[in-house]
Amino acid sequence: MEYSVTNMFAEKMTENVYVKAFAQGSEMEQRELPPLVSVLLPSYNHEKYVEAAVRSVMEQKGVAFELIVVDDGSSDSSPQILERLQKEFGFHYVHRPNKGIVPTMIELLSLAKGKYFCSIASDDMMPPDRLRIQSQYMETHRGKPVCFGQVVRMDAEGNLDSERDPRYTTAVPEVTFADIFLGKKELHGCTEMIDCETFRAMGGFNADFVIEDFQMMLKFLYHYEPLPVLDTVCCYYRTHSTNVSGDKNWLYENTLKVLDQYSSHKLYKEARRIWMSHWFSALCYANKKEALRKLPELWSFSLPFLKRFPKLFIPKFLLKR
Repeated sequence: MEYSVTNMFAEKMTENVYVKAFAQGSEMEQRELPPLVSVLLPSYNHEKYVEAAVRSVMEQKGVAFELIVVDDGSSDSSPQILERLQKEFGFHYVHRPNKGIVPTMIELLSLAKGKYFCSIASDDMMPPDRLRIQSQYMETHRGKPVCFGQVVRMDAEGNLDSERDPRYTTAVPEVTFADIFLGKKELHGCTEMIDCETFRAMGGFNADFVIEDFQMMLKFLYHYEPLPVLDTVCCYYRTHSTNVSGDKNWLYENTLKVLDQYSSHKLYKEARRIWMSHWFSALCYANKKEALRKLPELWSFSLPFLKRFPKLFIPKFLLKR
């Protein structure tokens, strides 16, 4: 069974969602306080979805927060939509030429005034109460510089899956460096809440890489494992034809580059073999011809690869993701 959150926001597209709350005073006080949380939203060519993303953030309650949006040189109508929304809500908005996701995240973080920050993609949506729940956890667990959460997948029309994505539920209640390095468990990059001061002291996002979330996860885990994963939905993740994660070769090539930072780690060789087997498995599902073409590069006599090799010969409709 699926249900849609699109209509919930469509009904408010021409209405300032804070008008009634401002009249009562509660939300005005929330907005006037120094932000405890900075929400970072990198925008790029998501004219169909960016308004729902912004409104899902602006409807958060129970915590003082700020929204910062940087449009990374969108060529569609995203800038015009964001300009209109900025006039309505008054969030910090920057539009400039395209630089890529990691430079955009670096810029967003440099503008953040909150004690903590989290991010949301311009095609995703933020579940109600996400900011309040995670910030309360961070405030009561000062020894943990970051926490993660759960994901519910959403299609292009805004229909939510009835269950949480099982790839991330196995990470509750915590993960270690080995869990993520070896691909035993998964974390979603749009479910994080991070202590700004700690992350900045660690160097922040690394401009040498194009995948911003995986490098960040490993950096925190390397220094602060284990890290908590809440049993709370923190992101409605939208799947559609232009998702970057759909390009499996790009995704795994850059994942391996992140792993190479830890080439001296005792688990490095094992991690490379495992992630290469994941790469092959993903190609077997998405494009068997490409899987066959990449076979000489990805194969090994390791158990992870041998377990996945039969997928090359199994019809796609019989395969499990």
